[in-house]
Amino acid sequence: MNIQIKLAIIAIAVIIPLSSIVVYGTESNQQFAKTDSSKLQVISSFYPLHEFSQNVGQEKVDAILLVPIGVEPHDWEPTIKDVQRMQTSDLVIINGIGFENWVDSLDEITYQGKIIDTSNGILIKNFDEEHDENFGDPHIWLNPVNAKIQVQNIADAFSGSDPDNQKYYQSNAAKYIKQLDLLDLKIRNELSNCNHDFIAFHDAFSYFADEYNLNQHTIISSNDPHGEATAKTLEDVISISQKLDIKVIFSEETVDTRTSEIIANEIDGKVLVLSPLEVGSDGNYISKMTENLDSLKEALC
Repeated sequence: MNIQIKLAIIAIAVIIPLSSIVVYGTESNQQFAKTDSSKLQVISSFYPLHEFSQNVGQEKVDAILLVPIGVEPHDWEPTIKDVQRMQTSDLVIINGIGFENWVDSLDEITYQGKIIDTSNGILIKNFDEEHDENFGDPHIWLNPVNAKIQVQNIADAFSGSDPDNQKYYQSNAAKYIKQLDLLDLKIRNELSNCNHDFIAFHDAFSYFADEYNLNQHTIISSNDPHGEATAKTLEDVISISQKLDIKVIFSEETVDTRTSEIIANEIDGKVLVLSPLEVGSDGNYISKMTENLDSLKEALC
């Protein structure tokens, strides 16, 4: 079967949504245990921010994850119960840049706590022409240098809301930032003498690529992984792969791997996972980023 016919068949097959979301339940009751009211009540929008909050606050805060493990944040909307829980919190920690499209609903209910936008101080890519802060590439956490700023923003927010424990929060943040420094150095050193071009599933690794002098190409060109791959898209990615002698096509944990596999088969390559770290899974931020590094080294070095 020649490639044109094959691509036409593929195009029909992938008209259905490409993403096969791992959903363990739309309710997040298991994450909202009874809390100690004497502690700072913190709700983080999705997994990386929850981990950052835990590292900074430790036993001084009740850190709660809003979007359940296994649920894609792009798809999630809060239930009435979720909104009620947010109303009882002191702080809601968000990524910003429009990633949490439900935040405006908190304004509508006159939320009395503080919304902490961890993107403050980070140069945002892909602004629209009006430079609206709600538009742009939200995947800042995938660059450890940006993650350090997010951690510091969280520590400053905790310190402002609970000044008695300011030194504790700042000390914890400094320790965790040192771990992120080591991660940054490891990535920088281990990719420095490798090839530069890689093919990600969707446009999630722009900040990472810019930081480490890489060139990201994508199957799905949007910041949201739920786009569709047409026959022309797949043909273009195959052409780029052949031109640049790329032999690894990346997929993600929560998407159908068939699209990446089709491309890999055409270039006699293989499929590996490059995780956007959005849904949470085994491991932690540093271990998952290290797994991403290992996959990139296999592809590029």
